[in-house]
Amino acid sequence: MTRTSETTAGRRTTRHPDDISTELRRDILGGVFAPGERLVELQLCERYRCGRAAVRAALVELDAEGLVAREVNRGATVRQVSIDEAIQIAEARAALESLLASRAASHATREERAELADIIARMRAAVDRDDPVGYSDLNAELHRRIREIGRHPVASELVGALRNRAYHHQFRLAFVPGRPSESLEQHAAIVEAINDGDTERAAAAATAHLESVVEALADWGRQSVERSSDQSV
Repeated sequence: MTRTSETTAGRRTTRHPDDISTELRRDILGGVFAPGERLVELQLCERYRCGRAAVRAALVELDAEGLVAREVNRGATVRQVSIDEAIQIAEARAALESLLASRAASHATREERAELADIIARMRAAVDRDDPVGYSDLNAELHRRIREIGRHPVASELVGALRNRAYHHQFRLAFVPGRPSESLEQHAAIVEAINDGDTERAAAAATAHLESVVEALADWGRQSVERSSDQSV
């Protein structure tokens, strides 16, 4: 069902509210709106060519997903996720992604195994050419495909929502010196186990990878505290 809405310029457009949620989500995850940035309804109406009702519905939806923070009388902002929360998200992902990796090892077709191997090859090339942005994009693609191949829609949806909430930290980790190389080998181990059809090894490799993410985030947090202490002296 579509809804007709009036833009600030006086034009009437017909857009489904879900389209606005999808576009705003994409822009937040793509860095168009930074963590902590205010989301002004009038500006969003202009950007997405829709009325305030559609924008407000999108903000409510993304608030429920943990991407947006809404406060009474203060409007909405892109939600900022602390290091501690990002660590908890990675810990929760570990339980779910080990399940998905195990199921992927059971369900992957020959074509899907080849696709996973190709993504690893492209990730390796991104590391070799020192392309953290490209590596981060391929990292997200690999995790998405493993979720899909695992054929467990509930676990996949939960992991997708968790990854979205911590998207900013995941992207920044790709710029930590040495992290892409370390992460690459962990992902390669997951794919190797999936392609071997080894469910236990795939689950263990996925768990080990997310434990490494937790450690990297914890180190990052400690370094941030130390830098703040040095600056305050």
